[in-house]
Amino acid sequence: MANKSIEPLRDPGIPAHVHRKADHDPRAEKRAERQVASLFLISALGTVLVIYSYIFIPSDQMFFFPILGHSYVQQVCLGLGLAISLFFIGLGAIQWGRTLMPDHEVVDQRKEFRSADSDRKDFIDTVKTQGEASGLGRRSIIKRSLGLALGLVGLSPIVLLRDLGPVPGKSLEETSWKSGTRLVTDPQNRPIKASDLEVGAVAQVLPALPEGKERTLEDIGKDAVLLIRLRPEEFNLDAERLSWTHEGIIAFSKICSHMGCAIALYEQQTKHLLCPCHQSTFDVTRAAKVIFGPAARPLPQLPITVDAEGYLVAKAPFNEPVGPSFWERDSG
Repeated sequence: MANKSIEPLRDPGIPAHVHRKADHDPRAEKRAERQVASLFLISALGTVLVIYSYIFIPSDQMFFFPILGHSYVQQVCLGLGLAISLFFIGLGAIQWGRTLMPDHEVVDQRKEFRSADSDRKDFIDTVKTQGEASGLGRRSIIKRSLGLALGLVGLSPIVLLRDLGPVPGKSLEETSWKSGTRLVTDPQNRPIKASDLEVGAVAQVLPALPEGKERTLEDIGKDAVLLIRLRPEEFNLDAERLSWTHEGIIAFSKICSHMGCAIALYEQQTKHLLCPCHQSTFDVTRAAKVIFGPAARPLPQLPITVDAEGYLVAKAPFNEPVGPSFWERDSG
């Protein structure tokens, strides 16, 4: 059998560059630029549809759509708007690359590991040169329409934050405690007098509710208060804080200022309150000042006094939000 020499494959090289119409015809270039901008603007309209339908179209409104049948209008508009937004951004980018961006083929030999400093500099120069060649800086209509489309698409996830729940408003700062509200025992709902507490005693109390109103777990989570009775001389309080006590009885929110756990441990010898969750420790004699643990603030103090019948009542509501921190809270 005769030996036949096998010729190596030849490098076909880079095919001849074919100029596009927009490369040499200014009118075609402007036409392509307007097409790209139009696609980006359609994308922006799709995002506007997403935001509008999410905020203004009722979630339970239904309508008969061909093929789909009876469907929720909001869901259809959300899907349609998001599809338009993403599809036309991609379509605009493709059209931009096909008609306006430089299309010269370049051969670059692969380098292993870190390139030489000269090569890195050449790369940066090439990026800058190609950026200028793409014409983004001088094609203001494309730049602005692309910015509008991308900016509105970025708003879509922000709008979805609405699903986290209703805006709390001032509800995090308010409790059921009002001036003159009686302190009642939990769970018997029995009004309490100063004589019911001995020195060293601790009691959990809640605000008395008007007839016909039921207490909710959310109310208890904000209204729970600990009453502690000390000897008046044991307090180390300023004049205002001392006026919030009555015959050695002081009242603090039971909700820890760290993570909102219920504080239930009181050490009579040291006069300390301890949170069982993360061991934050509060000094009762110094207005529940934090002496240990992750809590950043003292427990809010409830001003108390007695009414005409001798029952303990709130002199005023809490002067600060109870429980853990939140963004809008003044943590000073």
